[in-house]
Amino acid sequence: MLNETELKRQIWHSRRGMLELDVLLGPFAANVLPLISAQEQQTYVRLLGQQDPELFTWFMGHGTSGDADLDAMVKLVKDYAKSSQVSA
Repeated sequence: MLNETELKRQIWHSRRGMLELDVLLGPFAANVLPLISAQEQQTYVRLLGQQDPELFTWFMGHGTSGDADLDAMVKLVKDYAKSSQVSA
């Protein structure tokens, strides 16, 4: 499991250069990352190591990473974003 300092670092690294990614990754990192398994946390860290254009492609559903763990993490983040949307 990530320690408190590492969790804060990953929450910070979830801030990306693209608003679309910030909206997905920021809330997930703050609210879900501390609660998921150590293996899932490490997969999330790997996900953050990818370039923004690749992440954007994956999150928008225009392609996959080809890595089952990363693809599952993308789905987890997207599912969280959908479940946490507030209806207007």
